[in-house]
Amino acid sequence: MAVKHETELYKPIKSYFEAQGYEVKSEIMHCDLVAIHPETGDTLLVEMKKTFNLALLLQGIERLRLNGSVILAIERNRKKAGAHNQRFGDLTELCRMLGLGLMTVTFFKTKAPVLEMLCQPGDPPVRGQRRARQARLLTEFRERSGDYNTGGSNNRKLVTAYREKALRIAWALSQHGSLSPKAAAAITEVPRAAHFMQKDYYGWFQRVERGVYRLKPEGEKAVLQNSEILDAWQRKRSTSQPAAEDELIYKGEGIHA
Repeated sequence: MAVKHETELYKPIKSYFEAQGYEVKSEIMHCDLVAIHPETGDTLLVEMKKTFNLALLLQGIERLRLNGSVILAIERNRKKAGAHNQRFGDLTELCRMLGLGLMTVTFFKTKAPVLEMLCQPGDPPVRGQRRARQARLLTEFRERSGDYNTGGSNNRKLVTAYREKALRIAWALSQHGSLSPKAAAAITEVPRAAHFMQKDYYGWFQRVERGVYRLKPEGEKAVLQNSEILDAWQRKRSTSQPAAEDELIYKGEGIHA
């Protein structure tokens, strides 16, 4: 049951804190609700909105300048479970990161509202860094030879490191005809060339006989369409190769010395 006005949140939230021994008053210095415990002196500021939005978040951050314990309160609308402002796990973690509390109020037609405190003010974040995904991100960054996508693009094929490597193998086959995975790996600097050719994710490679592959027409088309990417990779390879050789010579001289 969705509420029509955010003022409908006030009564159940007030009752919730009064049941915990707080004295509650509304609209003090533009705060929707202020609760003070007469025995401990603990003070809570609550800002209410029908849904979680940027205005509510900014309001909560502003209230932190008045008091260290601020709670954002919103309706939990069961009919909008998939909406971005109903992703309570993510919203709760965001509030934890900002030092805010978060509570929800669920309204029903035939019974009293249900309140749930998702996090208390000052609760530490519970989600740590995702180390495996961080490692994947860094690997993907390193293995791309250049920046061939446009940030913010949607519904477009991305040039990933995987696609780049497949393109290199396709180029090698277009230049040398049929190749074994080992030969393709040596030419393209893709150690796992066999994996790309055997899996054939893009449908570019055809197995001629055991251990030998050639390029399909689809692969030839991909090479032509991505010529700029392949040219950039070859330029980068040609410029890095002499530097690597110079470094080896230098190190060799150092050893003999």
